[in-house]
Amino acid sequence: MLASGIKRSSLFLLLALLCLGTAPRMAAAQPPSMADTTYFREHYTRSSFYIPMRDGIRLYTTVYSPKDQSQKYPFILNRTGYSIGPYEPGDFWTPRPGLMPMVKDGYIFVMQDVRGRYYSEGEYEDVRPVTANPKAGKLSTDESTDTYDTVDWLVKSIPNNNGRAGIWGISYPGYYAGAAGVNTHPALKAISPQAPVSDWFIGDDDHHNGALLLLDFVRFFNGFGRARKEKGVPGMNYLPGAPMEVNNDAYKFYLDLGPLKNVDARYYHGEVKHWNDVQNHPNYDAWWKERALPAHLKGIKAACLVVGGWYDAEDMYGPLADFAAIDKLNPGVDNFLVEGPWTHGGWSGGDFDKFGNENFGVKTGLWYRDNIFKPFFDFYLKDKAGWTKPKATVFTTGINQFWQFNEWPPKQNVTPLVIAPAANHALKMGVPAAAAATEFDTYVSDPANPVPYIEQTQGGRRNEYLNDDQRFAATRPDVLTYQTEPLAEDITIAGPIRADLKIATTGTDADFIVKVIDVQPEGAPDAGLQRLVRAEVMRSRFRESYSNPKGITPGKVTSVGFDLRDVSHTFLKGHRIMVQIQSSWFPLVDRNPQTFVPNIYKADASDFKKATMQIYHSSKITLPRLTKLPTPVAVDPKYNGTMN
Repeated sequence: MLASGIKRSSLFLLLALLCLGTAPRMAAAQPPSMADTTYFREHYTRSSFYIPMRDGIRLYTTVYSPKDQSQKYPFILNRTGYSIGPYEPGDFWTPRPGLMPMVKDGYIFVMQDVRGRYYSEGEYEDVRPVTANPKAGKLSTDESTDTYDTVDWLVKSIPNNNGRAGIWGISYPGYYAGAAGVNTHPALKAISPQAPVSDWFIGDDDHHNGALLLLDFVRFFNGFGRARKEKGVPGMNYLPGAPMEVNNDAYKFYLDLGPLKNVDARYYHGEVKHWNDVQNHPNYDAWWKERALPAHLKGIKAACLVVGGWYDAEDMYGPLADFAAIDKLNPGVDNFLVEGPWTHGGWSGGDFDKFGNENFGVKTGLWYRDNIFKPFFDFYLKDKAGWTKPKATVFTTGINQFWQFNEWPPKQNVTPLVIAPAANHALKMGVPAAAAATEFDTYVSDPANPVPYIEQTQGGRRNEYLNDDQRFAATRPDVLTYQTEPLAEDITIAGPIRADLKIATTGTDADFIVKVIDVQPEGAPDAGLQRLVRAEVMRSRFRESYSNPKGITPGKVTSVGFDLRDVSHTFLKGHRIMVQIQSSWFPLVDRNPQTFVPNIYKADASDFKKATMQIYHSSKITLPRLTKLPTPVAVDPKYNGTMN
């Protein structure tokens, strides 16, 4: 059925979200050039359809087909909750510049509003549970079946297709791309989940290890989380978000906000369904587990290209978790991982030859699109030669090289390197001595004066915090700082970093943030700079189980262990390795009351108390040291970027 009579563009919603400070969880697209816009209009036709799903709900879909009908083309699908506008019949979406090589090579581009969003029918649900089976009947639907039914309709209804389809997406659309592989439609030959939402309790946008990512969550769902003005009526009719006067100082705004229950009292007023759900599921129960994609990635018959960024402040966890799950649950499927020095979706547009404190010397984004993204889809959808990639293609920071591995994380040629706190805030290599079991350092953690995650004041989240200089934190009395002597040789790490802390506290609950830092040597242009390599938070109530939280006995030595996510980095000779340990990271992460309460979302102001933390020298940080380095990927000089 051809959709008609739609008169409004998604531009208005985007502007509204930006005014609220609620940037969509997707890549910041490089704007198309006039030449690209003109080319696309001259060479493609636009058609819009309502595609019926098995339960009768219809999803609004726009198809852009090459005008040249002398050959058959594959589909490249993108499903999104962020609107596929413009919706006016005569108006065209223009692909971002990174897609233009595929536009000129000939693909049928398909864009779809997911169930319950914009002009699609049905009810929307954030990260809809993956519970259905494509053959289970009309009442069993999820994102995998909606994709299955869409692909089935496309190959039967759109002229001049070659019977093959691919799907890709970044962030939320990355989740939809991953879910599309579950019990894959036979025509769906290639999927690419990029920065995919994966598990909103363990990692990704909502929480890290059970700790709420306050700064991102509250502002984003203040806009995106609002319901339609008229329930069940498709269109642009969404309720507006509440004004939030952050005034370019998020630290002060969220500190003044107080306990989490004030979010609803002051801004949401029960109108944001996802917030209501999160408050009512403070632990990792069945509600979260059925929404965690990795465990459901079964029945995949398509080739997979999973893409992530080492500096992705939103979905660093998702690509690694999805890639590992696809390998484990679908033996033999073609499954590839790419990790670059990128922010959220930064690979999709622009050169990306620098970020924050680093210049990479390589136009990493352009290299990826030319050498990985397009060749992957060309190979599986068009039978073009040129795809000979190994399992993982990974950028190593510190020396700025792309490497290739036959597995990720690498297991061969990796030797654990243990570093541990010692007297006088030194960081020693090797397993802690027995005497360290009684030695400790202390700091006082005050929820009324939490450690900021960045030095400057800023209204929104600063992407660069992931490689920012940490000297501002090292000067605080509530941050413990340890460092090695200057390194006698290069040390390269590749894989997950592990923190195993021995702690005690005067409170009954606590957060622990561990940072691994590369300290630049004396004589260097940036001498003394403490560049963050990787950091993570652990909410200690979940130290034994995410499902069954447990308080801490005051004064009792307690083990708190967690992973800091994967990394590929070289600490150069003469540099130092530094570790910082603290108990707040604000307002990136919500404050722990430091008294054990059943539900932090409903804690009172009186629950937030100072606590003295003890970090024992028997704690250790385990780095995955790579003892045999692979040969760097040869990068054509045409991709040379800034290096100074």
